[in-house]
Amino acid sequence: MELEAQGNTAVKKVLLILNCILLSIGNCGGPLIMRLYFIHGGKRVWLSSWLETGGWPIVLLPLTVTYFHRRSTQGPRAKLFFMKPPLFIASAGIGILTGLDDYLYAYGVARLPISTTSLIVASHLAFTAGFAFLLVRQKFTSYKINALVLLTIGAGVLALHTSNDRPEGESNKQYFVGFLTTLGAAALYGFLLPLIELTYKKAKQEITYSLVMEVQIVMSLFATLFCTVGMLINKDFKAIPREAREFGLGETKYYVVLVWSAIFWQAFFLGAIGIIFCASSLLSAVVIAVLLPVTEVLAVIFYYEKFQAEKGVALALSLWGFTSYFYGEIKHSKNKKPTPVTEMPPIPNP
Repeated sequence: MELEAQGNTAVKKVLLILNCILLSIGNCGGPLIMRLYFIHGGKRVWLSSWLETGGWPIVLLPLTVTYFHRRSTQGPRAKLFFMKPPLFIASAGIGILTGLDDYLYAYGVARLPISTTSLIVASHLAFTAGFAFLLVRQKFTSYKINALVLLTIGAGVLALHTSNDRPEGESNKQYFVGFLTTLGAAALYGFLLPLIELTYKKAKQEITYSLVMEVQIVMSLFATLFCTVGMLINKDFKAIPREAREFGLGETKYYVVLVWSAIFWQAFFLGAIGIIFCASSLLSAVVIAVLLPVTEVLAVIFYYEKFQAEKGVALALSLWGFTSYFYGEIKHSKNKKPTPVTEMPPIPNP
């Protein structure tokens, strides 16, 4: 199936489902395995942020497949890359901001339980909606507004009695800094999703899924370079062998955790921008938020994290918000019927 068949509705539906699956895998697996690294002795925040985009060479595999497909049908005139300089520059800039977002998020995961982190990150939907309205003129219904308010309140509830949720041995200052950096990561990513959609719209070239993968590679490359600078300054590369030897699960599993972390996060980012290509930045944010209960349950099951009353209230408000959003979308799609073409009555003779 040729991925460049952008105008084919069936292909786009398949791509949308595929990217939702990728996003689901990355959104649930990424935070859990990152927290696993910190739970068993990992302390390198810059390394964790580097891993969020360091798996970008994986995307070269499907890009290579699509190139050889074009080569078989178009011959030697088939293009190797589609990206033009303006889109490259825009993708590089977004990539640097993504690197900063990676660090803020990784710092939060290092300080907070994954269930708390997931609920705070849910607030990115409100940020995405606000920036989508400003950047791409996203239209809002009363259901969408209701969903955004509920999700925002749900994340804010977590600020109450947070000391009871603080990991053992962590100071109040560290906990609150982690809370703030996670909220900052949610706000920044809420800005990046509509910015990517705006970049697609403003690009002076046809946007195909092959080009989307090229954008992902450039974004991830520059985000990785940003985090590499942080790793060099923090001397993380020198610390990796020592940290591997001291890792709670063993040296071999240390490197397995790092590899799978890169794979999960690459699935997350490719799925997110793929959904933007197939639909919109707001839908991408909604899918991320919808996966919140799954991540919550997995964190409680695998890491035995506490599920306190505040988290229960926040989760209930979040689910209510999700329900409101989807109900509004379904109702809007049913009411959106094509206007029937009526035949003009004949003009009577005078």
